[in-house]
Amino acid sequence: MTFQDVFPIWDKLQPDQQERMLNALVFRLVKKGTILHNGDADCTGLLLVKSGQLRAYMLSAEGREITLYRLFDRDLCLFSASCMMRSIQFEVTIQAEKDTELWVIPAEVYQSIMEESAPVANYTNELMASRFSEVMWLMEQVMWKSMDKRIAAFLLDESAIEGTAVLKITHETIANHLGTHREVVTRLLRYFQSEGAVQLRRGSIELTDLNKLREISG
Repeated sequence: MTFQDVFPIWDKLQPDQQERMLNALVFRLVKKGTILHNGDADCTGLLLVKSGQLRAYMLSAEGREITLYRLFDRDLCLFSASCMMRSIQFEVTIQAEKDTELWVIPAEVYQSIMEESAPVANYTNELMASRFSEVMWLMEQVMWKSMDKRIAAFLLDESAIEGTAVLKITHETIANHLGTHREVVTRLLRYFQSEGAVQLRRGSIELTDLNKLREISG
């Protein structure tokens, strides 16, 4: 699978634009846990995932994390090119959740092509709108849904992503995704276990009753 196969509007680029983009590309293989972008002062470039999984999150002044969105195969990350978006006032960190293969498109090259190409500009605006919709959805969850519902929904989503009912995930990791404390997650998971929805083991959580989790998640 090549960059040309993955970049969604490759066929809408002019030949000279295609050449400039290919000449500027950097292909990277990063290990799980690698920080790819950290804050608004870091202009890494746009990240196009070939295979793997990335996580975009914010960090509070107290050191608490909350996941904004995740990136999977063929997804493009714009927030890693923060220098292109002067109006962005919040700092986003991008981290590899799994070993990941990706291409880095230098921000200055992408921006110059975007200024020339209406299809690239339209695609970028659509992608930006989609990401902000995800962030607004997250804000609604934080403001209006109780933590037990959010944890249940997270477990169901994680099971769908991994394709298994046995999740190798820690309580601390769940807390980081949801912007809460580990102790809160542990207390609610024990409640889920008492209801027969999960089975807790060291380093893993087995989802034993998906219907019960769906009921809890609302």
